[in-house]
Formats: sequence, C-alpha cells, structure tokens
Amino acid sequence: MGLTARVLAIDAGNSKTDVAIVSSDGEVLSTARGGGFRPPAVGLDTAMTTLTHTVTQALSTAGLTTVDHVSACLANADFPVEEDQLAAALQARGWGTTVTVRNDTFAILRAGVTEPRGVAVVCGAGINCVGMRPDGRTARFPALGRVSGDWGGGWGLSEEALWHAARAEDGRGRHTALAHTLPAHFGLPSMYALIEALHLGAVEQSRRHELTPVLFATAADGDPVARTIVERQADEVVAMAVVALTRLDLLDEPTPVLLGGGVLAARHAQLDGRIAEVLSDRAPKATPQVVTAGPVLGAALLGLDTVAADKGAQERLRAHFGA
Repeated sequence: MGLTARVLAIDAGNSKTDVAIVSSDGEVLSTARGGGFRPPAVGLDTAMTTLTHTVTQALSTAGLTTVDHVSACLANADFPVEEDQLAAALQARGWGTTVTVRNDTFAILRAGVTEPRGVAVVCGAGINCVGMRPDGRTARFPALGRVSGDWGGGWGLSEEALWHAARAEDGRGRHTALAHTLPAHFGLPSMYALIEALHLGAVEQSRRHELTPVLFATAADGDPVARTIVERQADEVVAMAVVALTRLDLLDEPTPVLLGGGVLAARHAQLDGRIAEVLSDRAPKATPQVVTAGPVLGAALLGLDTVAADKGAQERLRAHFGA
C-alpha cells in the first residue's frame, strides 16, 4: 500500500462506536460516533446495521466509499474464531480491500504505546487483558466473566459490595459501612430495602454500576471491608498483567503496562497505589501508566502499522487526538 493508502479505524464498544478515516500520512479525514456494538445481545445483523450507519457517515464526510484497510477493534471479539467471523462480516460490506479485526482491548493498548509492544489491562464494566509484540505475538484471555476465571470490573465490584453489605446487615458477615452507603445512594434506608427494590424493579438492575464509585468512596473513608475489595481488584489487575508479560517473554524487559477503562481511569488512590506496589514486586521492570486517549486512536495506529506508515504519521495522528 502506498502513501495514499487510507485506513478506516473502528473502535466499537458495548455502549458506543467511534470511527475515523485516516490517510497513511496521519491526517484525519473524518470521524463519526454511533451506538454500541453488541452482537450477542441483538444479533450480528442488527449490530452490523448500527455499525454501518456510523461508518457510512464517516466515509461520506471524507468523500469516500471505500478505503485500503479496515482496522476494527470490536467488543465481544473474545476468541480468534469470533474475530474471523466479524472480519468476514466487515469484508462483506466492501468498506476496504483488507480487514483486520481485534478485541477492543487492543485499541487501548496501542493507543498508549509508541510501538505495538506492551500489555494492557482494561477494567470497565468487566475486566480484560491483552499483550502484543512487534513480531505479531499476542497474549490474551477469554474475558467472559467468572466462567473464564475473571473477577472484578465495575459490575463485579458492585456485586461484591452488595454481597458484603447484605451479610453485614443481617448478621452473617462482618460489619461494613457499605450496609449504609449503598442503599443511601438510592435514597433507601437499608440493604433490605435496596434488595427489595432491585428484585421488584423499583431500582433498575442496570443502575447497579452506580455502586462502584460508592464502594471506592467508602474504602477511601477507611472501611476495612471496602478496602479489602479494592485491594483484591488491584491484585487481579496485576495477576493478569504478569501472566501476559510472562507469555510474551517480557517479564524481564522494561515494558509498559497500560491501564484503561472507567474503573482504572478514575484514578482511585488506593487502587493505583496497590497496583503500583504489587506490580513492582512481581514485575519490577514493568511501568504502569493510565491511558486517557480515546481507543479509536489505537485502532487507527494499528491500521497505520498495517499500511507501514512512518513515525511522522503516527505523531501527526496522536497530535490530532491530543495524545
């Protein structure tokens, strides 16, 4: 692909999709934002229809109908077979001559490094980890929740906090201020009232994610149970990172460990401090850093890697996104 090659970069998460059209010299020709990409929930055809609206908008704004390469980082692409299926679906749309599909965690990793080398742990609604080397080797986890050995993320943390709070109130567990702070967030007097409200739908189950910041605030106020939950989350982040570093033979080399997702981007002091402490002990040469750049930047950089763009193009692209 020559200097005129154009990349369609897609970062499609569960809640939103960002698209960018980028030339091989790093110029951003257009961007667009659309709805989430959730094939497991709505079916592949419906998910692709939603994605098509966003991509068509970006292509139209750039005055294009096709590009040279599509670099797509997609939620729910958890296994290589799913990446292949999604790549075939994108290829069928005719948006680009070539298509590469990766799990969306790779976008966060690439957004935070100057070369495709490092490990990323994302802790948002769930938790995931990937790693990559310039030679193409990768490390990854299924990241399907407890069934694949995962623990934590915003949804898991809220569930854990509710469990401890319920047991504290009825006497089965240790005392914790969570028994008061969690229901108080919804203006309720007790855990019993909150459990009833969740069960009967007076409080939507989808609002449980609001309890994760309450957990961290309760931990910051010194509650021992809340602090234990936060420490466990930090330990899980480090465990995933160390396994990925080990698989890629990077444990003994200076390597960035990128931290992304809403839970980690919130910069909770106890969580940050525990991650730094445990990572320093288990992987002394690893350097943790929080990624604040939008993941679509990572998808675009992965696309520039594919079309063999130079460093200047990467720097121009980063400057556009303020990274």
